[in-house]
Amino acid sequence: MERINDSIRSQVLIDALPYIQKYNNKIVVIKYGGNAMTNEELKQAVMSDIVLLTLVGIKVVLVHGGGPEINEMLGKVGIESKFIGGLRYTDKDTVDIVQMVLSGKVNKELVALLAQHKGNALGLCGIDGQMLIAEKKDTEVDLGYVGDIVKVNKKPITDALESGYIPVIATVACSENGQTYNINADTAASRIAAELGAENLILMTDIAGLLRDKDNPATLIPSVNVSEVPFLKRQGIISGGMIPKIECCVEAVRRGVKKTSIIDGRIPHSILIELLTNEGSGTQFV
Repeated sequence: MERINDSIRSQVLIDALPYIQKYNNKIVVIKYGGNAMTNEELKQAVMSDIVLLTLVGIKVVLVHGGGPEINEMLGKVGIESKFIGGLRYTDKDTVDIVQMVLSGKVNKELVALLAQHKGNALGLCGIDGQMLIAEKKDTEVDLGYVGDIVKVNKKPITDALESGYIPVIATVACSENGQTYNINADTAASRIAAELGAENLILMTDIAGLLRDKDNPATLIPSVNVSEVPFLKRQGIISGGMIPKIECCVEAVRRGVKKTSIIDGRIPHSILIELLTNEGSGTQFV
């Protein structure tokens, strides 16, 4: 039995070799969120995965949100969380809380977690080095201080990567005149991946990927060409909260990212499964 187990373990490593070679010295952007960010066991698995990837020569950029932590802090100070069309309404008091929680509490906790796993991480936010320049999001209903990214300055990120750090990026940005804006984390990860010419963009979610039947995980669609997306929308297969996520994937591919993936962050080590196996994890967009 021990020899069989040794054989299986060695085969896993052999099978992973071509993917390690493929991604060596390439940039992979991971948007971290959902249950993988709140479940302690999953959080530890994500951190160990990221450190492992860096040790085999993959340049990982971690982009994160922090919705539950923001909701918790808003509750503590007596501000009601309000969402319009899936986006957080962000008034002046709320944007201050968002900046404090994302750039302070959540960002530094992730840096510390990576350090516990012997990772060399550097906490950043979109305001640092004018990394993310934004303007007020133009919508029919006023969302307050919610922004659209108009420019990405990749230098703070590439400087960190070249110095051997894992950049951990909180998704707040500022305008040219210094106004702080709350930025959707999927959107920020997509734009950052495109600007970096990333090999892969991975969005971690709380579902298996894109499903033909949203109630049946067995109907997972493993791969989608971006040209198929309008048809899948008309069929109702892409609907609801999946629309903005998939639009981010499509936008990244059209801006030059080789591949984007929506994976199930509830599965331990789903990042490794996606990057270092033939089967992958979730749905990829090419």
